[in-house]
Amino acid sequence: MSLSLPQKGVDIPSLIKSLHQNNMTGFHVRDKKELLSLLRTFIADGTTVGCGDSVTLEQTGVFDDLRKRKINFLDKFDPALTREEKREIYLKNFSADTFVTGANAVTMDGKIFNIDGNGSRVAPMLYGPKQVLVVVGTNKITEDAQAAVKRARQIAAPLDAKRLNKATPCTALDRCIDCRHKERICNDFVLIAGQFVKDRIKVIIVNEELGY
Repeated sequence: MSLSLPQKGVDIPSLIKSLHQNNMTGFHVRDKKELLSLLRTFIADGTTVGCGDSVTLEQTGVFDDLRKRKINFLDKFDPALTREEKREIYLKNFSADTFVTGANAVTMDGKIFNIDGNGSRVAPMLYGPKQVLVVVGTNKITEDAQAAVKRARQIAAPLDAKRLNKATPCTALDRCIDCRHKERICNDFVLIAGQFVKDRIKVIIVNEELGY
């Protein structure tokens, strides 16, 4: 994949180098078309693929593309699924060949940060699937972990709570106040600083602003 000039002067090559130093791999693509092409090289026919909630993956057409592939796609978005059936999919994600997801932030020193509600997205990122593909836009890149947490809490979480029609205070205030609401989605704060298995996690940076 060819490298294009990153948005907002972000030093993408340095970020990719940092990911490599943390035993992860980084890639940079220009647009959605290049993204889908690259994902196809990582996901073989006949394999099992799970996914996490991600506005980025929706916007880039990744979910639609996976549904067309000759793979066993663990599609958690089927509206006919019962709560228990969806839970079964979450558990199957651990034994998937590939888990595809977005992220709330990726830091310049090569770390991945996410806030999750029930852990179904971050848990397979940490353990289980043979490979994890993380897709992010350039708007998800932060200077460090502190900025990543701030970005996730004050930008991503309120917008996601609105998308999910939650009644949490952040949906009205447009900012996090560290509430104790029963519908709170900020329950799991997970920073991935490295990997034992080299290149198990592959971070793909799309040269666009995507998701929250």
